[in-house]
Amino acid sequence: MKKSLFITFTFFLLTFTFKSFGQDDTRAVQTWKVQKYDITATLPPDERGRSLAAVAILSVRNVSGRPSTSLTLRISTMADVASIKVNDAVTDFTKSEEKAGSAGSLQRLVVRFPAIAPDGIVTATVDYKLNVKDNGGLASLSPVGSHFLPLSFWYPTPTSWFFTRGADQGAVRLKINSGSGQAFASSGTESGGAFEQKLNGQPFFVTGNWDTVNSNGVSVMMPKGLGADGQKRSGELATLFSEARTFVAGMLGTAPDAPLRIVAVKRGGGFAGGGTVLVDEAVYRRPKIDSLTAMSIAEAAAKLWLGEAVTVSGDGFGIIREGLSRYIAAQFIESKYGKDVADVERMRQRTAFAAISSRGLSMSQVSPLDDSYYQEVANKGAMAWRLIAKRVGSSTFAESLRANIQDGNLNLAEVRAAFSAQSELVGYLFDQTTGMNLLVGLPQARAGETKAAILNTGPIDVTVTVAATDSNGRVIEAPASVKALSFGEVVFKTSNKISRIEIDTDKLYTQIDYSDDIAPREMTDSDPLLAVKRNFDKKDFAAAEILARVVLASTPRQDDVRALLGRSLLALGRTADAEREFRVILDEKLPTPRSLAWANVGLAEAAAKANRNEESLKFVEAAIMADAEYGASYAARNLRNRLGSVTPVDAAIKAFFTEFDRATVSNRKADVDALVMPGEVSKFAGGISGGTEQWQTQIRQIDRLDANTVLVETNVNIKMLTKDPESGLAVFRLTRVGSAWKLSAVEMFEVR
Repeated sequence: MKKSLFITFTFFLLTFTFKSFGQDDTRAVQTWKVQKYDITATLPPDERGRSLAAVAILSVRNVSGRPSTSLTLRISTMADVASIKVNDAVTDFTKSEEKAGSAGSLQRLVVRFPAIAPDGIVTATVDYKLNVKDNGGLASLSPVGSHFLPLSFWYPTPTSWFFTRGADQGAVRLKINSGSGQAFASSGTESGGAFEQKLNGQPFFVTGNWDTVNSNGVSVMMPKGLGADGQKRSGELATLFSEARTFVAGMLGTAPDAPLRIVAVKRGGGFAGGGTVLVDEAVYRRPKIDSLTAMSIAEAAAKLWLGEAVTVSGDGFGIIREGLSRYIAAQFIESKYGKDVADVERMRQRTAFAAISSRGLSMSQVSPLDDSYYQEVANKGAMAWRLIAKRVGSSTFAESLRANIQDGNLNLAEVRAAFSAQSELVGYLFDQTTGMNLLVGLPQARAGETKAAILNTGPIDVTVTVAATDSNGRVIEAPASVKALSFGEVVFKTSNKISRIEIDTDKLYTQIDYSDDIAPREMTDSDPLLAVKRNFDKKDFAAAEILARVVLASTPRQDDVRALLGRSLLALGRTADAEREFRVILDEKLPTPRSLAWANVGLAEAAAKANRNEESLKFVEAAIMADAEYGASYAARNLRNRLGSVTPVDAAIKAFFTEFDRATVSNRKADVDALVMPGEVSKFAGGISGGTEQWQTQIRQIDRLDANTVLVETNVNIKMLTKDPESGLAVFRLTRVGSAWKLSAVEMFEVR
């Protein structure tokens, strides 16, 4: 064992290089800072319109420290700009393309004018139309609900959304004109048909038809026609948001004056800004709040301070805005649901970061253009803040943050000064790539005690807790300190045989590999869920069970692993054991949407095997309504069909598919388009227009999601040109527009 550790350590010394980062004065600097966005946007007058007309008035201040004679604005390449005025005077402008990495390109608009002195204010008015060909997660135009989020680049702004020191944020006034009677939501205070946000923000809005309730100081805009369970969920979401804001206030000081809103959306769930959080409409159909939604709401509460009431900018701004917010959110989850639940969230942060830890990027230098940006600054960032808080103490940590946000600004320079006593740790966490790995050797028993070698391959000293499990299942903990790039040793005063040792049980330190924290080694993956799933996907259900039980022994709240355990037990024919595991998931305080769905599928399977068909169908419906994962929904539908369940079919829906079948074989694209929601399923509609010889739809089931939306499960028999006949299951989402149904999504298409 010692020889193996020596080889590992020697290799590390030969290959490790210490990399320091300094400030690069040649990097781009900001010239204009937005003081306020004032945007009036008009939705299309008819349902087939695909352009948003807008007038954006930007008040910008010269922050460069020198006179400026030009203003560069960035906007989507899909924007047609009619005119730009500077201080009410129409001004010529030039257009060019600006590459934005994997995000594609931006349109760059440049206007020139007489020199504006430092701190001078310019008002730019941009009249434009934004064309939206296909609806997506960032932007959509629809007669039943539109949305435009900042990363759709739907509004003009001086600084790129991917600027390394932070995108533009400012006060926002937003007014949306709609002739369809849709309501609209954004952030801030609503007055006179407009939303006014005084905090730092970026313009966004959503439109739709909601039932609105106010609870615990939170306005919840939920899908129309929800039953008692949906109403209950809205109250729980409101309570969660209110409690999260109160928790953050206890850490960061008086809460910013901003209304809190939770808005149900079909797309864009998880986005938040200025006290408004978008949540997936399926959240209201699930039996309880899920972990993803809870974390989104908690992070939104933290960002009311970090980036909105308090300006966060400069190199490494994401470490504060994303990382510190996520750390505080996990602390709130711990306070409300318990440390064991929060530790599962922290495990997800850890495994997400471990997947990209070898990229060789530091948090203070990673750019929003890098595809690993959020894994670095949000997940590694949250872990970094946790370690700093542990070092200085939670009270001192919170006091330091409160003191440094009093002036309305927070940046990494202030953070470094506030925690100067921990400068080595802060410098390593923020400015260096992760090079640390903590390893523990096999236990060596002698003379009434057990020793184990430990290794720290990182460039800083560590102090950790090492835990040993003896043959009686008793856990013994011992502190251990290991110098940078050094070996150490931990001693347990016990004569009992040690069967398992784990280093850094609290997982405080960011590492490149977590799988070797345990001896004897239990798996080779830092992500235990991935390790269990690998066996499950190979249909080695016995191995999946063994590994799942190993994982759950140390983290029993890992509900996604428990779901795989239950599914493995079902496959092994141990139905009663599987049923117990699935019920544990449904009783979890904060399960993932995926595990909720699979638990209901598993319980439906167990009930069906016992001929409890009515009970089985209830679980099937819950799995479908959860709308959490394709595989779970597909499995639930197949089981329901095996049970022979039939639901009534509305005459209008039957008539829709009669017309749809006729349109597909008409060879007229206009006939198909007339039945499809504008901007939706355009590739599907285009693929079947003019290329279909036969199309027959048989309706099997109808699942009503809300007052205006249904999922229609069908069996289709088709014959496309140049292909053999095909048949299979297809699930279509229909949405009511006025009195007519329109095809708005193809949820499944298992036609072979």
